[in-house]
Amino acid sequence: MSSLYLALALFLLLTLVAGLWRVGRGPTAADRMLAAQLFGTTAVAILLLLAEAMDSPGLRDVALVFALLAAITVVAFTRRAWQPERLPTSEPERLAERAGGAA
Repeated sequence: MSSLYLALALFLLLTLVAGLWRVGRGPTAADRMLAAQLFGTTAVAILLLLAEAMDSPGLRDVALVFALLAAITVVAFTRRAWQPERLPTSEPERLAERAGGAA
């Protein structure tokens, strides 16, 4: 049974090639972030398979830490990349926005 887990881990490593292609190719930051999420998810899956194949509970703990870090990374990326537009607060900024220029 452990040879099956190791074969599945190898297959998951091969799927990361597609993710590497997407990171290099882009075209947007969102595509690159999704590829980075693929790396995180695949790393967790590989670690869980290796933990089961080698009967190593320490690898399960590392997989849990990676899963938490991947979730935090997505939240940080979305908060930074997609911020709402700032509304003008002062009168000159409002007038400049109506005129179509900068203050």
